[in-house]
Amino acid sequence: MKEHVKIVLAATFAVSLATAATAQKKYGPGVTDTEIKIGGIMPYSGPASAYGVIGQTETAYFKKINDEGGINGRKINFISYDDGYSPPKTVEQARKLVESDNVLLIFNPLGTPPNTAIQKYMNAQKVPQLFVATGATKWDDPKNFPWTMGWQPSYQAEGTIYAHYILKNKPNAKIAILYQNDDYGKDYLKGFMDGLAGKIKPVITLAYEISDPTIDLQMTQLQASGADTFFNITTPKFAAMAIKKAAELKWKPLHFLNNVSASVGAVLKPAGFDNAQGVISTGYLKDPTDPQWKEDAGFKNWSAFVDKYMSGSDKTNANLVYGYTVAQGLVEVLKKCGDDLTRENVMKQAASLHDAKFEMLLPGIVVNTSSTDFAPIQQEQLQKFTGDRWTLFGEIYDASKKATN
Repeated sequence: MKEHVKIVLAATFAVSLATAATAQKKYGPGVTDTEIKIGGIMPYSGPASAYGVIGQTETAYFKKINDEGGINGRKINFISYDDGYSPPKTVEQARKLVESDNVLLIFNPLGTPPNTAIQKYMNAQKVPQLFVATGATKWDDPKNFPWTMGWQPSYQAEGTIYAHYILKNKPNAKIAILYQNDDYGKDYLKGFMDGLAGKIKPVITLAYEISDPTIDLQMTQLQASGADTFFNITTPKFAAMAIKKAAELKWKPLHFLNNVSASVGAVLKPAGFDNAQGVISTGYLKDPTDPQWKEDAGFKNWSAFVDKYMSGSDKTNANLVYGYTVAQGLVEVLKKCGDDLTRENVMKQAASLHDAKFEMLLPGIVVNTSSTDFAPIQQEQLQKFTGDRWTLFGEIYDASKKATN
């Protein structure tokens, strides 16, 4: 009788263990015991193709993770498509990833207009649109869009930083503005104008279209306005054109360049270092051209990764640092998910990062999120281009703590 009881108890215990193990494993689409299928959308072609290297870096980083055994034993299968920075194509690629490829989530899709085009679809489908590669403020709206989360600092906050700097250091500035005529450009413009608070009125504000072949006409008009201060709200191709053209026109304003075009390799080198002297931007990532990081452990790890997995790549291109860091962010979230790899838990874990540190963020800059805060990085620092590199200056600005003039 005792033996019978033991057998029954043992069998019951074994069943309960198996049930517990099964209960612990929860999988959403694209997940098995051996794989996590992730989608990506990048402009590998078209007018914003300078950003394509971000997707290439993410692909390489996930290969590194897979070579090291994956995440909790699961390999990442990263399917990244080209949208050419064209919103209709972004919609097509998002539908393909969600409905045909059955990915768990779409990671770091790039650009404000492309992400705007898929935001409602992603939320209706309840598929994470995670760590989007754009600083528009609209990604921080967990109440209305609980499946969309940003990553980098807000464009509006960055615009405000430049405005505050001008008010403090050049209160009589004659300001000229060039901006890309879409949500990205308008977001920067709004932050800048809000920061000026009516104390200075720009003398000229001009727009360009992403499809324009050149901005020579706009630059000539900006120079002719007599402005001595220039806010350059452009993507890499046009940023390099603007810097070059200003030099051709012998126009030397106090020049502010938005962070999304602050890459030494992708923008300033093609524009000509001599032409870019004194340009001011913001930074939140370690600049790979800055010798102060030479002995930094995080920089050494990044450099070794590029050598091994992206051999021959231009190490002066800050987009390689961006791709590496945001990929580390996703890996952190997936690790935190454990065996509950559902879309719901991905968003839950992404929304519970507390003072997370990634090795290529500037010292003092951390990642924080909550169920009511979908803006992971809210700190940045001013930097000035000197010689062939950026030099950081001033305090770290934290947009989560309202800055004052």
